[in-house]
Amino acid sequence: MAMAADTADVRRERPPISTRLDWGHALRSLRRLLRDKEDTRQVFEIMRALNGASTAKGYHRLLAAPQGGRIAYEREEFAQRLMDDAWLDSLPAGSVGAAYRDFIRSENLSAEGLAMISREGAEVVEEAHPYAWFGRRTRDVHDIWHILSGYGRDGLGEACLVAFSYAQTKGLGWALIALGAVSRARKDRKHPYVKAIWQGYRRGKAARWLLGEDYVRLMAEPLEAARRRLNITPPTVYDSIPPEARDRAVPQR
Repeated sequence: MAMAADTADVRRERPPISTRLDWGHALRSLRRLLRDKEDTRQVFEIMRALNGASTAKGYHRLLAAPQGGRIAYEREEFAQRLMDDAWLDSLPAGSVGAAYRDFIRSENLSAEGLAMISREGAEVVEEAHPYAWFGRRTRDVHDIWHILSGYGRDGLGEACLVAFSYAQTKGLGWALIALGAVSRARKDRKHPYVKAIWQGYRRGKAARWLLGEDYVRLMAEPLEAARRRLNITPPTVYDSIPPEARDRAVPQR
């Protein structure tokens, strides 16, 4: 009954995110992103323009998932936990969390840094609404998906993870970025860039729904065991491409 009431309240209250598709804004942001893959703000602009409906659907899917009702009820702001160095340092060697910890520190990343970019020009990001919370949760686990999927932060790795993310979330913003990456990757036939991106989508589709996971528990789980449990297969095509060639998958104009 509590879950039903929670869902009903969400439907009556006007959500902070729009489900209207703004293709013009999304395409302008995509052009900027393809010119500079480090311009992360454009990713969030695209998501806001196209992903509203998928965020709402994802929240209601979470309510029906095992442990999902509890996770939604608690509404933990996961970015705060990911910024807790003591907690990260407590995670066992070989775990998902240990790999994440090494990844963000070697890449000089932080969950709060990503959150700050997502807030630029969008006050609704921090609203106290279940849909906004679910959007923040999706944002905060992005780098954990890098770890689980095995994709790096090079141009090809990001493109593959975008395709993986579309399969997981059904957000049209992810689909648009993936198609943009494919359109650029086709220009270089020396390596199977497009095949790697397509494999990213298929891997995401075959995996369990990652947004339904309890990430506090997942972070302490051995990485390879977590991948097996979640049916995340190896990124064989991506791995076959030399690291020095992966950034050329999404060339600038």
